[in-house]
Amino acid sequence: MSIKKVAILTSGGDAPGLNGVIRAFVKSAVIDHGWEVVGVEDGFEGMIGTPRLRPLRNSDVRGLLGRGGTILGSTNRGNFGWHNVDGEMVRHDAVYQEFAHNAKAEGIDAVVVLGGDGSQSIAHDLYTFGAPMIGVPKTIDNDLVGTDQTFGFDTALQVATDALDRLHTTAESHDRVMVLEVMGRHAGWIALAAGLAGGTEAILIPEIPFDLDVVARKIADRDAAGALFSIIVIAEGAMPKGGTATYQREGLLGGIGMQVAAELGQRTGKDTRAVVLGHLQRGGSPTPIDRILASRYGVGAVWAISQGRFGQLVALQNDILTTVPLLECANKIKPVPVEGQLVRTARSLGIVFGDEQ
Repeated sequence: MSIKKVAILTSGGDAPGLNGVIRAFVKSAVIDHGWEVVGVEDGFEGMIGTPRLRPLRNSDVRGLLGRGGTILGSTNRGNFGWHNVDGEMVRHDAVYQEFAHNAKAEGIDAVVVLGGDGSQSIAHDLYTFGAPMIGVPKTIDNDLVGTDQTFGFDTALQVATDALDRLHTTAESHDRVMVLEVMGRHAGWIALAAGLAGGTEAILIPEIPFDLDVVARKIADRDAAGALFSIIVIAEGAMPKGGTATYQREGLLGGIGMQVAAELGQRTGKDTRAVVLGHLQRGGSPTPIDRILASRYGVGAVWAISQGRFGQLVALQNDILTTVPLLECANKIKPVPVEGQLVRTARSLGIVFGDEQ
């Protein structure tokens, strides 16, 4: 297959490094192959109806490496091609057929999707309808199956660690307990890594249901030893033993940090405060590690196209770029191994996860 024109789109929640991938993809496609590159605006929806395409030349991506967000726009609704019919979600194949038809009509020989597990599931479905899809893993949660690390995670970790460092000083000054809620719907990679890097007393993650009495004992033990402040980091999807995740409203996680802070305050009698990082973890300039990783993924996507690896995800495994079938990572989550080395390291440092006896 002779490649002449390629497209790239961003889907799902934004992550630091998206623009870096776009930049690297455009530069590599033009410099290495002389391909024409277009950007699809506003995610998958940008190929429905009249396609919303914009040309991307080297001059169009100048200065993007350190810029947060995405110049192409994104959607985070997670319901592309699905509609509620009598209370049941039903996929409308016509939308997928239209995407594939429009891509072909525009002379597009490959479509690169920057997205997480849900976006890669859509990319796989589009591939089955004949669209020439290539995936690139994007999520700050680092929970995408098939790749060792996603771009955006390191920046989110840096933001969370900086927050913990700042909370340490104010907590120690006032003998307080501080609870930091970070992102992590189904997997606690950010909380775990930030807890280790930030030296917290407790790490609460979705993979390990917690008992707040355990955390309260940890705080009491520290008080008895003369350490009158404590820091806890909790993933937004963490849940108590026998309980469920906390939602602000249907479909929107959040509030577990405030809930845990209130209950710990009652159990310990200490002044306990909660901080929710929220979208601060998504925004801003990517770290050097994420800039390098984004550049590798962008160039890797061009390589995957040149090799005809459609229906595949560009993945980092043992620090080597390769590809894995989109089907292997579609709508799948990579959880924190509860017996893995990072968890064992934290336990050996005296950090509790709320499941200790």
